[in-house]
Amino acid sequence: MTPFRFRFSRRELLQRGALTLGAAALSPSGLRAQAPAAAGSAKTAISPLMTTLSNYMAAAKDRAVPPEVVEKAKHHILDTFAAMVSGSELPPGRAALSLARAQAGRPIATVVGSNVVTGSMDAALVNGVLAHSDETDDSHGPSQSHPGASIVPAALAMGEELGATGQHYLRAVTLGYDVGTRSTMALGGMTFRDESRRSTHAFAGNFGSAAAAGCVAALTAGQMRWLLDYASQQASGYAIWARDTDHIEKGFVFGGMPARNGVTAAILVRAGWTGVDDVFSGDDNFFQVNGTKGNPQVIVDKLGDRYEVVNTDIKKWTVGTPIQAPLDAIENIRTKHAFEADQVKSVVVRLAPTVGAVVDNRDIPDICLQHMVAVMLIDKTVSFHAAHDKARMQDPGVLRQRGKVTYTPDATLAALLPARVAIVEITLNDGMRLSDRVEAVRGTVRNPMTRAEVVDKSRDLIAPVLGMSTAQKLIDAVLALESLKDIRTLRPLLQKT
Repeated sequence: MTPFRFRFSRRELLQRGALTLGAAALSPSGLRAQAPAAAGSAKTAISPLMTTLSNYMAAAKDRAVPPEVVEKAKHHILDTFAAMVSGSELPPGRAALSLARAQAGRPIATVVGSNVVTGSMDAALVNGVLAHSDETDDSHGPSQSHPGASIVPAALAMGEELGATGQHYLRAVTLGYDVGTRSTMALGGMTFRDESRRSTHAFAGNFGSAAAAGCVAALTAGQMRWLLDYASQQASGYAIWARDTDHIEKGFVFGGMPARNGVTAAILVRAGWTGVDDVFSGDDNFFQVNGTKGNPQVIVDKLGDRYEVVNTDIKKWTVGTPIQAPLDAIENIRTKHAFEADQVKSVVVRLAPTVGAVVDNRDIPDICLQHMVAVMLIDKTVSFHAAHDKARMQDPGVLRQRGKVTYTPDATLAALLPARVAIVEITLNDGMRLSDRVEAVRGTVRNPMTRAEVVDKSRDLIAPVLGMSTAQKLIDAVLALESLKDIRTLRPLLQKT
């Protein structure tokens, strides 16, 4: 790696005007789009990769998206809005809303689940935390990320800042999924995560949110290059989030921080800030610093042909991802052979060791495999309320069923990752053995949920907080998003007075 060398003295930098940006750059009047200005340092040739990517990003606001991709994007936007609304009443969400009330700034952008309107960067931060207040939001396996939790709120905040149409918003969110997920796939995906111990979730959200916000801001190709530079400077987060037992730090790392970073990058560039023209090549570039084993070309692989929002999973069950398949399996078994919880003698759940370890006897209900299986046995389903009822973890009836559940690590299933295959074996008191193997979890790319299923899930999350009437109006508005003249008209449907 070539060491960094200062090329100019402080006096030279001052003479070149590199330090002349003042506070006016972030004033409301300073948010007008400005023509690219000459940078104060020597230029590095712009690589074909950066040229392709920045041109694609700049054109996204005017590029028609295939109807099936538009439909899928609506599903993910609705699913993420539902996660924000339901998350507003969970501990991480309450912490985020308390911050929003204390720090309320310019009345520009909606803070979901509240009556607060604040600056776009703060709104993106808080809404991102709301979206990942628990395990409700979407996930993208190849990039090891939860893209919607940051991209959807970042685009919303910037859209409210500028009065974007629903169609513009849809295209921005779609672009965010494309750029964000490809960024960590280019770094190496799961290999990068495991070897570096960095947070792929934060990295992907960071670049995805920047791309979405930059699209809403209608940045030029040159400005998009600077946007990516500022996004790369903010790329952060590492694996210690796994030690967070309250889900608050996790909500910040997965959702709030990258959403805020993306909006920040877009606002800075739109205000006239310049940067490095190609952060993905040359000395000290992003890949040289973060992922020398990566393949930068993945970032532009099949852009405009393969839309990553279509390759992103929506959770049917509002629980940790490793628990999805076991719950599917129990539901499948019951459709073939009905039984009651008290008829069950034992339940064995087999998962890949690294997958099962995430949810094995955890203290939080929605990420505790044994507890959620017990709830499924009793309730014959798992609602959002049941998945977040911590007091029920001490209920004698639930504990009795939980005592029947055994988690068994199965190394043979590790070879099938990233597909999280589960095998569930239920033995009844009369000796009958029932089993099911789930290869494709409901809601994943191989077994997607229908519009009706996404709507049902969203209604279950939104109605208890905002009321059934408002929930239905929000659902209808999102499903007709391309006809919306101004994204700000969603505010009364997202807020709680």
